[in-house]
Amino acid sequence: MALFSTPPRSICILRLSAIGDVCHAIAVVQAIQRHWPTTEITWVVGKVEAQLVNALPNINVISFDKKAGWHGIKSVWQQLKSHRFDALLDMQVALRASVLSLGIKAKYRVGFSKNRTKEGQWLFTNKHLPNTDSIHVLDNMADFARYIGVPFTTPVWDIPLTAEDNSIAEQYIHQPTLVISPAASKDERNWLAEHYAAMADYAATKGLAVILCGSPSKREQQLGQQISSYSQTPITNLIGKTTLLQLTALLRAATVVIAPDSGPAHLATTQNTPVIGLYGHSNPARTGPYLSQPYTVSVYQQVAEQHYGKSLGELPWGARVKGSDIMPQISVAMVKEKLDSVLKSSPVISNSQPK
Repeated sequence: MALFSTPPRSICILRLSAIGDVCHAIAVVQAIQRHWPTTEITWVVGKVEAQLVNALPNINVISFDKKAGWHGIKSVWQQLKSHRFDALLDMQVALRASVLSLGIKAKYRVGFSKNRTKEGQWLFTNKHLPNTDSIHVLDNMADFARYIGVPFTTPVWDIPLTAEDNSIAEQYIHQPTLVISPAASKDERNWLAEHYAAMADYAATKGLAVILCGSPSKREQQLGQQISSYSQTPITNLIGKTTLLQLTALLRAATVVIAPDSGPAHLATTQNTPVIGLYGHSNPARTGPYLSQPYTVSVYQQVAEQHYGKSLGELPWGARVKGSDIMPQISVAMVKEKLDSVLKSSPVISNSQPK
């Protein structure tokens, strides 16, 4: 039986990071809003990710700055001290999030199922999702909606974008365009710069313009410069030149996106843009672009099975592998094949227009 038979007065969402996981959570939160439009939603979210959540209507956003340490935690508690929620949906298993949840008052404190939780989250919650066989992170988050009484089938996102958000896309996208977001959160999860460059050259033969995007970090800037230097094709390098919402608009206007396991892959998914995800260190069935699984290029299974000495089906749900020798195993030919599939199934001209 569902936790609520009538709409609750208020719900607090606790999902701090990362951008991709926040994208998954947005689909769940917006499903709750559609089903219970009178329920007040408060979302405690990371400082960077708050840029995205602040764009959503009818959500009280509490920004948490993890770099502020204990002061950041106390700041959240201070902002919520007069609130008592009908339910706290604790969508993050990290110990930091669990500690933060101690200062959030709620009748029901809902956590992940016991076969998906870790870092002692069950000690901080009084309700737990039923055990699940679902693999993808988004499907596991969707169980929060179902548990409290909200139907959830297919994820739907509605992220409002302003004229300012759309300005970069309008300035730079005037034809079918491949957007490459080359950097993951760790360098070992990046594809090779020369391989990205080869895909830029190949995309040009298909009539696509090529744009690079990413954060202003030094390592991403350097990667972008390397890709441009290897490529024989003119590339527009917008790495570090967009806000998070401008990046979202850019990905919306793209024909197709190539990215490793990273936030932009999931941002593009929220905009219904096909994503060719490049995976080696984690299972794309668990963390890949939700709507673009057929276009994923992955060497995870063979690498993980060799590393653990077990079949994929025998591996723990969150099993990862490490190593800088993994992503180079993804060949340019493998990615070319997926790009051909995307362009064949989605007419380039129509897909490059605003969706």
